[in-house]
Amino acid sequence: MRVSSSFLALLGVASSAFAFNLQPSVVPSTNVASKSAQTALHMEGFAAAASSEWESLGLPSRPGRPLKVAIAGGGVGGLTCALCMLKKGFDVTVYEKTEAFQRFGGPIQFASNALSVLKEIDDTLFDRVMEKFTFTGTRACGIKDGLRADGSFRMTNDSLDYLWNPDAPADWFVKFPLKECADLYGLPYTGVIDRPDLQDILMDECKKIKSDFIVNGNQVVAYEDHGKGEGVDINLADGSTVDADILVGSDGIWSAVRNQMYDEGGVKSTSKNGKMKQGCKYSGYTVFAGETVLKTEDYYETGYKVYIGPQRYFVTSDVGGGRVQWYAFFALPPGTKKAPSGWGGSTRDEQDDPEENLVEYIKSLHEGWSDEVFTVLDATEPDSVEQRDLYDRAPEFFRSWAKGNVVLMGDAVHAMMPNLGQGGCQAIEDAFVLTEELANTKSTSKIQDALQTFYRKRILRASAVQFLSRLASDLIINAFDTPWSPHDNLGKSWKSYLTFFWKPLLQYLIFPAQFAFLYSYYPSGSLEEITEKLEARWKVEHEKSAEDAFSKAESGFKFDTGPSFFKKAEQPSTVMQARKD
Repeated sequence: MRVSSSFLALLGVASSAFAFNLQPSVVPSTNVASKSAQTALHMEGFAAAASSEWESLGLPSRPGRPLKVAIAGGGVGGLTCALCMLKKGFDVTVYEKTEAFQRFGGPIQFASNALSVLKEIDDTLFDRVMEKFTFTGTRACGIKDGLRADGSFRMTNDSLDYLWNPDAPADWFVKFPLKECADLYGLPYTGVIDRPDLQDILMDECKKIKSDFIVNGNQVVAYEDHGKGEGVDINLADGSTVDADILVGSDGIWSAVRNQMYDEGGVKSTSKNGKMKQGCKYSGYTVFAGETVLKTEDYYETGYKVYIGPQRYFVTSDVGGGRVQWYAFFALPPGTKKAPSGWGGSTRDEQDDPEENLVEYIKSLHEGWSDEVFTVLDATEPDSVEQRDLYDRAPEFFRSWAKGNVVLMGDAVHAMMPNLGQGGCQAIEDAFVLTEELANTKSTSKIQDALQTFYRKRILRASAVQFLSRLASDLIINAFDTPWSPHDNLGKSWKSYLTFFWKPLLQYLIFPAQFAFLYSYYPSGSLEEITEKLEARWKVEHEKSAEDAFSKAESGFKFDTGPSFFKKAEQPSTVMQARKD
């Protein structure tokens, strides 16, 4: 690529020189002025040819060669970016560390803003995602009192009636206005899709355009940038080198590309106290996760619930097919190895006590909490529980996401706490904006400018979402407690009074503003006409699949979960495998 451009420039000079030398050596004196003018024109041609180092970049409807892009990492962000760029006519190759993609992984949340981006990228992609989607934002979602919920999974309102009526239930603290904020923009409602299904869809759509777009088992380990318009050489794990116009670092929170760009001292390099890893700060929280098939009284009426209490919170979500996924967040030191990590690869026998019953351990940390929490935990197989220490990053206001012909996106540059479910959504937004900027780049001389423009367009929004995600964690654990009530002694700390006074602000101001902001990026425009049809179709399919799973559970089938994210180790062929007890 770089050689070819230089070669063509030199060839142009040589051709012009050769043509000039063929001119007659004897010219009548009357043509001296003409000859001088001709010589001047040739000399201008030499200079133009010698300085023309840039190549024109084309699209299907624009002349020029395709932009050549290498993407490090084949996660949600990397695959979405690949599809976006392939549809624009770019020459894209994804380099992924796993030997082969297999069907394993837990659900990922797609909020209304991400669904709008998917629709704008490709109608077929959107339709296929919707076929596998489970809506949560159509139902009651919000914060429940982890101590006062009576264990019956009842649906109650979130008013202040309980203040003067001791018989009024106080289960629900605040409900999130997910549906109302989606309706504000006419967008499909927030929900979840299994990572294996999403992965299959993205892979299939990419292969329709370029069958060999992905290289497995050979991740990006380093690169050498050659400056403006000169591309980048990319070093792969097997020792080989490939070249491209651009390298996109979409290789996750422990990014090799970011490690080199920001000189972080090595992938996963860790500080002595364990609270800083490769430029990422330990959040102070570890999360345990599990999944079970369980029919509760409110299964069809609720999407996801956040149970709050002293120093911790517990989240449950309907993830389709009768399944309930749960997360338990605790303020524990990093490296507290209780459960294996499906996120990064530890196994059960590597833990501090491989024989410990993890469900019982998590129950012990919720002493005095609602029976609703214990019902979910009791229905979970202890061996299916996983754990991950949560790291995130401060916004990069003073360092660009791009340097030379290399750019970062997604978790590689703005990893965030999972509280708002926006990690994958922001990676999808990155992929769309980056592609749009590069599609408008008509010459290799403008590539670096386009990458910096991408950074400037994304930094404020991504940073705001990072901040909100971290704030949600800090407030819930450090500033929230069981809300005060005049009818019992469950909430009497200063945090309890503060939590009580937060309620009207959260319900009528903060949460409406927060979700309205999150959904405010919707490049598809209003999708109001199709939203109601999608919801109506989904309700029928959701109930059918859930009831089928409940029937299997009642007849003695036992459901096992697989790891939550990509791993090299051999995994089950499905996300959940049913087997007879």
